[in-house]
Amino acid sequence: MSDLSIRSNAPEEMDQQTTSRETYARCLRDLAQVNRVTMTHRSTLQFLNRATRDLPPGAKISILDVACGHGDLLRAIYRWADKRGLAATLEGIDLNPRSAEVAIAATPPDMAIGYRTGDVFTYTPSPPPDLIVTSQFTHHLTDAEIITLLHWLDRHATRGWFIADLHRHAIAYYGFPVLARIAFWHRIVRQDGQISIARSFSRADWQGLLAQAGIQANIRWNFPFRYGISRLK
Repeated sequence: MSDLSIRSNAPEEMDQQTTSRETYARCLRDLAQVNRVTMTHRSTLQFLNRATRDLPPGAKISILDVACGHGDLLRAIYRWADKRGLAATLEGIDLNPRSAEVAIAATPPDMAIGYRTGDVFTYTPSPPPDLIVTSQFTHHLTDAEIITLLHWLDRHATRGWFIADLHRHAIAYYGFPVLARIAFWHRIVRQDGQISIARSFSRADWQGLLAQAGIQANIRWNFPFRYGISRLK
């Protein structure tokens, strides 16, 4: 049992290099289902609506997704932009080279989405994107790495950025394994999901991280047990 009063630093099995390619791909597919069932992408799309409310139909917008995984967020953004009538340039970056393989295979050919492999901390997008989003990524990082990421986001996003991640809460922590078993998600997803919640955040955590970074941003709680951290310039 984890002490939920503080962030856990327990490792997640899926992050290990020993995880086979087939298992990794299966876990990414299951995580995409987790995101759909728990409405993970809703807060990101709401942010994009706020960030582009002044843009007319046909306007160009570039969006980068950091730690894009299966690419399901980018595909949701593609559908959102198409519905809004925006000409979106979409790109995702992920440290794990297997992510790009799985994301490309899951993305219909008519969706013009670029996937690249790389370390976000050493990546300089050129030209800089209008908006940068990242979902369920920051809980994998240390506090020091999150502060570095906040500075990176603020430096490279010309219009603004959005972080979506989990709320460290007992209901989420004990409830997720039950949901995962009912949905027959992979054992690693079930176990890592609970660890992810233990590694995630309270509002006070985000307030402290933003203060250390010297960045003013909006902190919004989203159902179910999510936080959205956003900044519009």
